[in-house]
Amino acid sequence: MTPSLLLAVLASGFIYGITPGPGVLAVFGIGAAHGRRAGAGFLCGHLLGDVIWCSTALVAIVGAREIGSTAFDVLGVLSAVYLFWLGWRAVRAQRRQGDEAQGAARQPFWHGIVFGLTNPKAYPVAVATFTALLSSRAELLNWSMLPALIALSFVGGAVAYAILIGVVGAQRVRTVYQRHELLITRLCGVMFIGFAINALVHALPGLIPNKA
Repeated sequence: MTPSLLLAVLASGFIYGITPGPGVLAVFGIGAAHGRRAGAGFLCGHLLGDVIWCSTALVAIVGAREIGSTAFDVLGVLSAVYLFWLGWRAVRAQRRQGDEAQGAARQPFWHGIVFGLTNPKAYPVAVATFTALLSSRAELLNWSMLPALIALSFVGGAVAYAILIGVVGAQRVRTVYQRHELLITRLCGVMFIGFAINALVHALPGLIPNKA
């Protein structure tokens, strides 16, 4: 495994874990209501769902690569379209009317497990994020790498969650996040659009017939 592929998988797991979404919003709500320990318990449970969805995504990506470059390129285009749609929605997001109350979790760890396993966006976001960042190194992927890829994505996600746990209990961080939530969401949307463009740049040439 080359250093660039290693970093790409680590970055994929990290970005998937730390990018604002239902899980990140939930942990900020739980942390605000019950403190850092409850937020940490929720994230530890949520990490199980992340591992399962990221592993499934990596199996699909490696499988598409092993089937043939065309299948991987098609997956790349579909992922790019989905990421662009998510990014465009985030860029056009409007401020929510009123605060959406976050339910207090009596057992944050088990709440995190259920939340992580039942999030309908988890798998497509994982596939789209990993495909976008790994598309330029697709030729390096094979089944023998799968355990290492899963382990690296877990490390990246764990680092992201460690950062979230560190900041979720800080009053200043919660205040800044709540004050600038719309801006943060839109910036993440721009990042998703950038990933989508990157995926298209690497996938489209393989689908365009070469008439030379």
